[in-house]
Amino acid sequence: MKKFFCVLCGICLFYMGYAQEKEVKAVIETNLGNMIVKLYNDTPNHRDNFVRLAKAGHYDGSLFYRVIKNFVIQGGSSDSKKAIKGAAIGYGKPIVIDAEIKPEHYHKKGALAAPRQPDRVNFFKESDISQFYIVQGRKYDPKELDIIEKQVNVPIKRAIQRKYYTPEKKAILDTLRKQKKVKEFDFPTLFNRMGSCIAAKATAFKQDIAFDWNANPNKIYMPEEKRNAYINEGGIHHLDKEYTVFGEVIEGFEVIDKIAALPTDGNDRPITDVRIKVRILSE
Repeated sequence: MKKFFCVLCGICLFYMGYAQEKEVKAVIETNLGNMIVKLYNDTPNHRDNFVRLAKAGHYDGSLFYRVIKNFVIQGGSSDSKKAIKGAAIGYGKPIVIDAEIKPEHYHKKGALAAPRQPDRVNFFKESDISQFYIVQGRKYDPKELDIIEKQVNVPIKRAIQRKYYTPEKKAILDTLRKQKKVKEFDFPTLFNRMGSCIAAKATAFKQDIAFDWNANPNKIYMPEEKRNAYINEGGIHHLDKEYTVFGEVIEGFEVIDKIAALPTDGNDRPITDVRIKVRILSE
């Protein structure tokens, strides 16, 4: 919270939060055309390091060395700058930073993200900002997205239900229901109380289940905007929550498609080199 003092009227004014940061934009120049990207302010570690490396010329002269159609185009590795034809590249010195994975930033077409080492050696999903990749992806059928959600979410829901709706708790509810039926006609007042007791216990179970479900980080939730992006533009859903997306292409989507369409060798390197130069347009 920032506090300001009004000299004229002697009233303390409190400004809640900070003024919205200006959005950083950059241009990724290639011999097949240019892409303009914007960097997200809520991934400041990635944004600031990307800007720092771009200004230092780290990415300049490197290649889009890993190109997989309907998946990603990846570049920026320092060992690609002077790589001879056919050489396996992408093993330049990494620059590792903490992950900033946000559920609202997903792998739609044009997403700008940082690669990383696999989970077995990188438990915290730390990023290698010395490189970057841009998503081309593919378009999804709505029914396919429904199936993807169910395949992940249904087992999670069932596990949570088993956790709370145990045989012991089921027995308690069953006993209360039986007692309720016995007393229903002879003891109306007791019947009402027992009915309330059953409802209260059932509600408590439901609340526990709902709390665990809402807090579970592994479930898939696709709001309408995300679903529409994957259906109409394309993307790669299975990378979500695994890698940090820190920006997106806002101009030059056709360049992504041009690069992704290039013939490649056995290492997914384009036969025709695609060189990179990154310039920061605004901060």
